[in-house]
Amino acid sequence: MMEPLADEQTLSGGQGKMLERLQILGAVPEDQSYIISPAAQVFLAELCARFTSRVETLLQRRVSRQERIDQGELPDFLPETQDIRAGQWKILGIPQDLQDRRVEITGPTDRKMVINALNANVKVFMADFEDSMSPVWSKMLEGQINLQDAVNGTISYIQPESGKSYQLCDDPAVLICRVRGLHLREKHVTFDQQQIPGALFDFALYFFNNYQALLKKGSGPYFYLPKLQSYQEAKWWSDIFHFTEEYFGLDTGTIKATVLIETLPAVFEMDEILFSLKEHIVGLNCGRWDYIFSYIKTLKNYPDRVLPDRQVVTMDKPFLNAYSRLLIRTCHRRGAFAMGGMAAFIPVKDAARNAQVQEKIRQDKLLEGTNGHDGTWVAHPGLADTAMAVFNEVLGSQSNQLMMTRDHDAPVTAADLLQPCEGERTEQGMRHNIRVALQYIEAWISGNGCVPIYGLMEDAATAEISRTSIWQWIQHHKTLDNGETVTKALFERYLAEEVEVVRGEIGEEHFRQGRFDEAAQLMKRLTTSDELTDFLTVPGYEYLA
Repeated sequence: MMEPLADEQTLSGGQGKMLERLQILGAVPEDQSYIISPAAQVFLAELCARFTSRVETLLQRRVSRQERIDQGELPDFLPETQDIRAGQWKILGIPQDLQDRRVEITGPTDRKMVINALNANVKVFMADFEDSMSPVWSKMLEGQINLQDAVNGTISYIQPESGKSYQLCDDPAVLICRVRGLHLREKHVTFDQQQIPGALFDFALYFFNNYQALLKKGSGPYFYLPKLQSYQEAKWWSDIFHFTEEYFGLDTGTIKATVLIETLPAVFEMDEILFSLKEHIVGLNCGRWDYIFSYIKTLKNYPDRVLPDRQVVTMDKPFLNAYSRLLIRTCHRRGAFAMGGMAAFIPVKDAARNAQVQEKIRQDKLLEGTNGHDGTWVAHPGLADTAMAVFNEVLGSQSNQLMMTRDHDAPVTAADLLQPCEGERTEQGMRHNIRVALQYIEAWISGNGCVPIYGLMEDAATAEISRTSIWQWIQHHKTLDNGETVTKALFERYLAEEVEVVRGEIGEEHFRQGRFDEAAQLMKRLTTSDELTDFLTVPGYEYLA
């Protein structure tokens, strides 16, 4: 067990040498330096020394697997792990304050959002350093400070324009931190002159600064793990958790994690992911938007599996319903929670339209609840009451639905999970995709990763669907409802026209002050390239401070 370090003078020789290998390249204001103290840096350096070298191997495994899929080997359940799927094992257990997760809210870590989310009518707030966060260095530090203040109960905020004050309520939601995916680097910190994984930076700071206070108040260091594609990646996290618990002298299983099943490869390894993390995992989550994005990306070479307009790819489509049902059955068999997905709608001021939004939320959550999910996600406090009412009705006096095993379902097969999705590809849908992706990319490279656009709360996942759909339509020469074949030239024409539509919608001054020209160029590069870029946030990161 490592004793907490007071300051740089107390470092041992070994710790000092470890710290020399870690370089903080980003500016750290003096009044924020406590969040990344020498002791926190030593812990981060220890993690980097042990675990960064494996990241490249895991990412290369993704590439190799995708190459096999591109060449005709469709994803399937792994024959070599059949024993794990057939076994009767269960996860270690779920802490008391995570037993009821019927509604969770997600959002970035800015100060006002953290307070409003923790005060909302929800059970859990997932504070997000990933898809709803543009990883500007100053915002990453501020986000860690905001979460520490929230854990300590000292967070408050005064709106500069109105003077309105925001305070934490007496019974806030349980806090879970979502770290970045394995593919994202933190360019402001190097270890042995190499940029470190963003995931390790986020995990190390949140854990180090908060684990004692969380445990003292009867909670714990809880995490959401995004974008996993294999059980080997889950094992990497398991090893990090075991090392951390040993390093700080904590019981095995103190750290708890929920894994987002938001990639197509991962849906075939859910048992294996649960098994690899069995001491630390409490559930899996249907990350539906990223999952749709991954379906496009993984099956990009298959002309019979090209998706239609994004708006018609809903959870009642056979391939998505199979994913939801298999996740529930797999989790509940192992004693783990099966969390539902995000409702991206946001409330609107017009009463009639808002009633329609709330009804869409109600129907979506009712499908999840009756399928057997233990909880669901919303993106806005104004939707929490509707989602809560549905799950209160579904759950009754129960805290969760672990008792719903779905054992009598017909087995979900690989063919079910890969089933093509019917629906139209329309000019209107393509133009809408362009406008959404353009506005989201512009916001992201300007430092905002969570953006309301046309009545939906957009994050990186929905922008990814928009731009990869068009890329795939181009590659397979798909035809729109107006009879035009989707080509690079057609996309470029529509893009130029939709840039002008956006200019008209937001006004000349706002447009001129933004980074729309850069966003359009980045979108054009991503959408017309011969090879599909895995994540827009990787080239997008170069635009950020």
